[in-house]
Amino acid sequence: MTTRRRLLQASAAAGTALGLGRHARAQQRPRTYVLIHGAWHGGWCWRKVVPRLAAAGHRVLAPSLPGLAERADLLSAAVGLDTHIDDVVTLLEREDLRDVVLVGHSYGGLVITGVADRAASRLAHLAYLDAVIVNSGEAWSATHSPALAATWARLAAPSGGISVPPPDAGAFGIARTDDRAWVNRQLTPHPYRTYTQPLRLTRPPGAGLRKTHIACRGPGALSAAARRVRIDEAAGWSTRAIDAAHDAMVTEPARLAALLLSLA
Repeated sequence: MTTRRRLLQASAAAGTALGLGRHARAQQRPRTYVLIHGAWHGGWCWRKVVPRLAAAGHRVLAPSLPGLAERADLLSAAVGLDTHIDDVVTLLEREDLRDVVLVGHSYGGLVITGVADRAASRLAHLAYLDAVIVNSGEAWSATHSPALAATWARLAAPSGGISVPPPDAGAFGIARTDDRAWVNRQLTPHPYRTYTQPLRLTRPPGAGLRKTHIACRGPGALSAAARRVRIDEAAGWSTRAIDAAHDAMVTEPARLAALLLSLA
């Protein structure tokens, strides 16, 4: 046995003795985190999380999707779920990103599922933060009752069916006055077509990738109806929970960052 092999085996044995499996040791490797926001939001919502992930040695990108936040000028009737999926896939390819932990919050769960179907080789882990998860052929509207879907249509009508105005930040569980005021200033109308356009996949959601569903256990958290996909270990899923409002990146950034770091 070579000296190098003996050293490797000794290192592995030491890790086992300390309760560190292969996954725990892999956490030391730098990753790239790509954080995808939810409806009405933008990359701005991650501003308290990004520096915490970066301080741990990881590269972090938090893009705003077309038609939202600083890209609100791109809003049109043509902007739909496919637009957002295409945009994130283009980002991964343009930056040649690999070994990515792709995080989707709320509506962003639809986006990361579509991205994973097209760019799985660039991804290491999918993290669904209190997110919408549907099967191929289903739209976001499939997670809502007919009455709620009709409400969305009424809300979009004044814009000609282009967008839905944002609710008050309190709907996302944000109670602190300063946080609520800040989020309300940042929210922008959300492209209505993302609500009605079905997700089209070539395989089951996230097939072949590690997937974690993170449930928020605080105000504004999504109900089980938002998850049309069965979440179980047999399909490669793990589950975590966080004591935070739906907008956990705003209300509990340190706790959320620690949880995301544990997935690297």
